[in-house]
Amino acid sequence: MLTSELSASQQDRYSRQILLPEIGTAGQRRLLDSSVAVIGCGALGTVLASTLVRAGVGRVKIVDRDTIEVNNLPRQILFDEEDIARGLPKAVAAAEKLRRVNSQVSIEPLVADVNPGNVEEIIGDVDLVLDGTDNFETRFLINDACVKHDVPWVYGAVVATYGMSMAILPHRTPCFRCVLAGMPPPGSAPTCDTVGVLGPAVSIVASLEATEGLKLLMGKDHELHGRLLYVDAWQGTLERLEVVKGDTPCPACDLGQFEFLEAREGSYITRLCGREAVQVSVRGEARVSFPELARRLEAVGQVTFNDYMLRLGLDSGELTLFPDGRAIIKGTADEAMARSLYARYVGL
Repeated sequence: MLTSELSASQQDRYSRQILLPEIGTAGQRRLLDSSVAVIGCGALGTVLASTLVRAGVGRVKIVDRDTIEVNNLPRQILFDEEDIARGLPKAVAAAEKLRRVNSQVSIEPLVADVNPGNVEEIIGDVDLVLDGTDNFETRFLINDACVKHDVPWVYGAVVATYGMSMAILPHRTPCFRCVLAGMPPPGSAPTCDTVGVLGPAVSIVASLEATEGLKLLMGKDHELHGRLLYVDAWQGTLERLEVVKGDTPCPACDLGQFEFLEAREGSYITRLCGREAVQVSVRGEARVSFPELARRLEAVGQVTFNDYMLRLGLDSGELTLFPDGRAIIKGTADEAMARSLYARYVGL
C-alpha cells in the first residue's frame, strides 16, 4: 500500500515501478531523493539520462562537451534535426527534452570538457556517476575522482555490435584501474567513428548500466551483478565475467595514487601560436601502428602515411598523427573540439 511519503502525483506517475517488489515505495522515495551525474551525453548518455529522469531520480546532472551532428541521430535518442539547426550543445538539448518528460525532477545541463581541473567539482555533490563517455582517458579520470571521494560509478562502453558494463564501489569492488592497468596505446582500440556502432547494442548496454545504477541509488548493493557484463547484440550473447584484484596493488584504490586526476597520465593540449591548430600530446611512451589505424580510418576520410606521420583529411581540417601518439589538428583552435576529434579517430 502506498504511503503518504509520496504525493498523489508521484504515486500515479511511478505506480508501475512501485508495484515491483524490487523497488516499492521505499525504493521510489530513495530515487526521488538521489542525485546522479551522467558524464557524456552521446549514445549511452542519452539513454542513461532518459532512463533516470523517467524513473524519477530527483536530480540529474548531464555533462557533455559537444554539439549535435546529423550522424548522431540514429542512436542518440534525445536529439532531432531541429536541435542541429539551432546549434544546441548536447547537454542543453537533452535537458530541454527531459524537462518536458518529467517536470518533477531537477535537470542540470553542464556544457564542459571533463578534465582534472573540474571533475572533482562535477562529482562532488552527487550520489552516483554513470559513464556515457567515449574514451579511456575520461574513464580513468572519473575512476580516480570517484575512488578518491568514495563515490560509486558504473562503467559502460559500446563499439560495433558489442559492449560492456560494470558497477564500481570504491574500496569494496575492483575499480577501473584494477581491470585495465593503464591507457592502451593511441590508435590501438576501435572507436565508433572508425568501425561503427549498432543502435540496439547501445540501448542494451545503457539499460544494463542504468539498472545497476538504480540498485545503487536504492541501497541494494547486495543485488549488484558483481561482474563485468559483456553483451553482443548481433550474436545475442551475454556473458558475466568475474573481475578479481591481482597480486599487484592497484595504483588508485590500493595506493591512493591518482595519476590521471593529477594530470601525470593521459593527454595534454597546446594551442599553436598564430595558427588555427591544436596539438594533442600523450604522456608516457606510446607507439602507433600506422598501417592498422589507416585501415580503420579509410572509411572516415582520405588517409596517407609513411614511417614518420599519418594524415587524415577531415571536412573542416586535417589531423596529423606522429608515431609517439602526438597529433596536430588543423582547422580548429578549440581545445575541447581537438580532444574530441582525437578521441573519435585515434582513440584515447
